[in-house]
Amino acid sequence: MALIPGRTRRRSDDERVAVAAAAVAALTGHELYAFPAARLGWPPVRAVAPAPWCARPRRLRARPRPLQVKGIRLSPPPSLIGELETQTQSLPFPSFLGPPPKPARTQSLGSLQKTGGDVPLSALFLVLFPVWFRFMAPTLYLVPRTRERVKAMFYHAYDSYLENAFPYDELRPLTCDGQDTWGSFSLTLIDALDTLLILGNVTEFQRVVEVLQDNVDFDIDVNASVFETNIRVVGGLLSAHLLSKKAGVEVEAGWPCSGPLLRMAEEAARKLLPAFQTPTGMPYGTVNLLHGVNPGETPVTCTAGIGTFIVEFATLSSLTGDPVFEDVARVALMRLWESRSDIGLVGNHIDVLTGKWVAQDAGIGAGVDSYFEYLVKGAILLQDKKLMAMFLEYNKAIRNYTRFDDWYLWVQMYKGTVSMPVFQSLEAYWPGLQSLVGDIDNAMRTFLNYYTVWKQFGGLPEFYNIPQGYTVEKREGYPLRPELIESAMYLYRATGDPTLLELGRDAVESIEKISKVECGFATIKDLRDHKLDNRMESFFLAETVKYLYLLFDPTNFIHSNGSTFDAVITPYGECILGAGGYIFNTEAHPIDPAALHCCRRLKEEQWEVEDLMREFYSLKRNRSRFKKKTMSSGPWEPPTGPGTFSSPENGDQGREKKPAKRKIPLLSCPSQPFTSKLALLGQVFLDSS
Repeated sequence: MALIPGRTRRRSDDERVAVAAAAVAALTGHELYAFPAARLGWPPVRAVAPAPWCARPRRLRARPRPLQVKGIRLSPPPSLIGELETQTQSLPFPSFLGPPPKPARTQSLGSLQKTGGDVPLSALFLVLFPVWFRFMAPTLYLVPRTRERVKAMFYHAYDSYLENAFPYDELRPLTCDGQDTWGSFSLTLIDALDTLLILGNVTEFQRVVEVLQDNVDFDIDVNASVFETNIRVVGGLLSAHLLSKKAGVEVEAGWPCSGPLLRMAEEAARKLLPAFQTPTGMPYGTVNLLHGVNPGETPVTCTAGIGTFIVEFATLSSLTGDPVFEDVARVALMRLWESRSDIGLVGNHIDVLTGKWVAQDAGIGAGVDSYFEYLVKGAILLQDKKLMAMFLEYNKAIRNYTRFDDWYLWVQMYKGTVSMPVFQSLEAYWPGLQSLVGDIDNAMRTFLNYYTVWKQFGGLPEFYNIPQGYTVEKREGYPLRPELIESAMYLYRATGDPTLLELGRDAVESIEKISKVECGFATIKDLRDHKLDNRMESFFLAETVKYLYLLFDPTNFIHSNGSTFDAVITPYGECILGAGGYIFNTEAHPIDPAALHCCRRLKEEQWEVEDLMREFYSLKRNRSRFKKKTMSSGPWEPPTGPGTFSSPENGDQGREKKPAKRKIPLLSCPSQPFTSKLALLGQVFLDSS
């Protein structure tokens, strides 16, 4: 079958190459491939290909017209067309096609009269090779180059913090000094620790571990945010602890069930436990690290500040053997679930003493965001179908009441009426979360909406009025947040669509051109005129740079598919780590799900031995007194004393809360289940097909 119908006489090989080239020119819209026809004296073709896919966010299912070669239907993906459009002009002209053609008058492909017969495979290869080359160019050249630019961004900010701000929490880049913001923990250093390893700097990782052990102290008279301390400090220390062996740190016997960073994480988490001593089990928003909750502390806490603990606290309970952390996190999650409205929505702020909603705006953004995130990630980490079922119920209500044309608005939680038609930059995590439950199509449509806002301003304003298509007064800033880049990373792992790499390159360009100063990267105070603010939040190194780097580093160990792993011998048996499926907490600190199994056997065997010893010494007593007790499923009773949450002082309480017996596998730390490994591929509990 001929590529283009026409005369039937047999044509030369040059003419056949020209015919194939003309067809590819029509497909890609570039006159480059019409050059063989020009050499034969044929008039050049005019580009008639449709607009690139990335320029048409509302028509995601549109496809370029197919090319037929000998009856074979060739229909390239839309991403190929978009990449050809963006990359062709910057690449040299292929030498095997001869000298470049001179400019000539163009006309439509339909006016082309010279046509040929069947195209030989060699000619087809010569024509399609440039297409393949341009499709692979981002991977071959642009991806490595952008990755190095991201690494340079990290070290410019990191070195500026060490030189000008350490041991303060954060860097002030405009004045080249530091400030404490969340509790005087050297927060930026803790937040950046696992990023160092992801970038491959094991030497600095090892040095920082020693610095933190010598300088960080949690016995200080400071009022700290319970939420921020958990996600940044506890999460950062847990992640660094689990990555220590990979970074070449000499770990102590019993690792990962023991270690200095684990003890620091446990100490920090215990400082937060007094905040959970409320009648509802939902925590206060602030706690004094030395004295507990202040008597005059406000009882109003945002939803995210209540439901964002299960990832860190469940990991801590699994590694230390103390169930108190996971228990309080689960209670807080369940109280929020029980407080949802009749139409299935939760508000923004709630009174933790009475359980009554104070702010009744329902949405997916600020004040609520990480609650939904932790239902999904907690379900994956713990293989807990109940948590996933809770999220799916919320997801139905969110679609029914807050979703409008692939945007998500704010509505009244009881009535479902729109209260704020705005998009918040913190909502940009949602497409990434959708990818984790397999909803790729909806995730891409929403992502492209958010990407149009980025291209409009060179960043995401904190608030964006959707009907007006512009920023909201006093909410025009961009503090270098990571959420849209985070979603791009997840979606690129799931789809491989180069449009997502375009967002990454745009982010690098914007941040470097607008935000870079002599002492780091400054928050953008106003995206309209690019005024800067004197602050660089720690999440810039913990999240923004990390997600950018992982977007452009497909072979990073974080993306491991389970084909390689580390077998760690502990006093309690063999433990499999590093097999992939890492779960990022909301501050982008990766947690290895397999690590949660490393210490569970020790805890359960200890309980079994205790049971046997009790039976042996109580043969003549009433055995009913010593029956095993499981965790109570009735209404939660509020704690009554300051020592309630301390397991050493409440050994009997801790014993009563032990889980039901389970069969212990041969390996105490097996590789995580298959569904966990597919978390980054967009399939966890659901099949996206």
